[in-house]
Amino acid sequence: MTANLLCRQTSSFLLKQSTKTTTMKFTAAPLALLALAAPITTSAWSTAAVRSVRAVPATILHGYSTATTGESATESFRLSFTEGDDTISPWHDIPLKGNAEGTYNAVIEIPKMTKAKMEVATKEPNNPIAQDMKKGKLRDYHGPIFWNYGCLPQTWENPNEEHPELKCFGDDDPIDVVEIGSKAIAMGSVTEVKPLGVLAMIDDGELDWKVIAIATDDELAKEYNDIDDVPDAVKDGIREWFRWYKTPDDKPLNGFGFDEKWLDAKNANEVIEETHDAWKKLRSGEIEAGKLWTGKN
Repeated sequence: MTANLLCRQTSSFLLKQSTKTTTMKFTAAPLALLALAAPITTSAWSTAAVRSVRAVPATILHGYSTATTGESATESFRLSFTEGDDTISPWHDIPLKGNAEGTYNAVIEIPKMTKAKMEVATKEPNNPIAQDMKKGKLRDYHGPIFWNYGCLPQTWENPNEEHPELKCFGDDDPIDVVEIGSKAIAMGSVTEVKPLGVLAMIDDGELDWKVIAIATDDELAKEYNDIDDVPDAVKDGIREWFRWYKTPDDKPLNGFGFDEKWLDAKNANEVIEETHDAWKKLRSGEIEAGKLWTGKN
């Protein structure tokens, strides 16, 4: 199957979500759990509704703080970021690079074992985290995601640029990161991660890179330095989760470029730097932002 055909035959949908802000530990989910659960009617949020404003000490290490407004599991919910007295954008104002060489900052949108599809709102002022909506309804996964999920700040997958090998265009979002550590990381946390590899998912004809990474403070960080260090069950589990997760909504399976293989850490760093360069052009105005909020438009 050619890359062009793969692009045309796959279909799209952005993922993101979250839940409570306390850190919890979970045992690794067996691969058998990747069969998605049937839709449920109860809320995907595990905490009580949040009214007014509540501070969340999720990013103290980096000097950022977060606060929620609105009610959880509603269209009004927002998690915003501040530095000192200033409201900041988690997409544009948090630096991409971590403190240690070869590391990056990840903004966690969806803690592991949760279902609400949270994401940085790229079109809203200051880009708070909100629950994604489709056709007027809040979006949830049909079963929990088994890893922490988020994005790398100051990156952008350019929808105007065609990948030279895959012949697909970017999905117009910051690059996604799947953190595979042992603990659930709170929504809104800014976590230093080490990239281990990257997967080229093709979603509705758009290129949607998935960086696999490990938090630098995780007990496995010393053991995991490249994609071959990651157990096959974890790599296969992530790929199959993203292949199948839309099918309960009668959507087709997602596809993957490069013969569905995980590319190594070197390639992951190259992809991250390419998306960082694209973000620089977006932020500077060299590339038209359209409806995206960049703080410059």
